[in-house]
Amino acid sequence: MEKSHEYQTSLVWTGNKGSGTMDYRSYDRSYVISVDHKADIQGSSDSAFMGDKAKHNPEDLLLSAISSCHMLWYLHLCSQNGIVVLDYKDQSIGTMIENADGSGHFSAVQLNPRVTISKEGDVAKANALHEQANKMCFIANSCNFPITHEPNCTVERN
Repeated sequence: MEKSHEYQTSLVWTGNKGSGTMDYRSYDRSYVISVDHKADIQGSSDSAFMGDKAKHNPEDLLLSAISSCHMLWYLHLCSQNGIVVLDYKDQSIGTMIENADGSGHFSAVQLNPRVTISKEGDVAKANALHEQANKMCFIANSCNFPITHEPNCTVERN
C-alpha cells in the first residue's frame, strides 16, 4: 500500500540591496530556508553565479540530500542484515553541466562512502548493500541522472 508524505519549507529572499532586481548586479543571491522546529539554512547561489561562497547553494544541498538519503537507507539495511556499522563518511561528487543559454542540469553523482564495520566476514555483504540502498533511496529515485557509488569498507581493528 502506498503512503503519501508531505514536506513543507519556507524560502525568503534576503538579497534586496535597496533597488530589487533593477539589473543583474544590483541584488544579492542570498536567501533563508526555514523548516518548522529546525535551524534555518543560509543560502545563496554558487559563487560562479555571483553568490556568496560561504553559504549553501542549491547544488550543495541536492548533493547532500542524495548522500544523506543513501546513508540512512544503507544504515537501515545493515541493521536488518546484522552488519554493525561503526563509522560512515562520504565525499560525494556531483557533475553539473551548464548550457550555452545559462540553464543546466546534473549529469551524474558519485558517492564515495567510507564505512567501518565490526566483522571481517561482513565486508562483501556490506559493500553489496550500497546497491540496494541506492535502489531504495527516495532522493535517488527522484533524480534523472545516474548515481553511482564507490564504497570502501574496512574492519575496525582492536
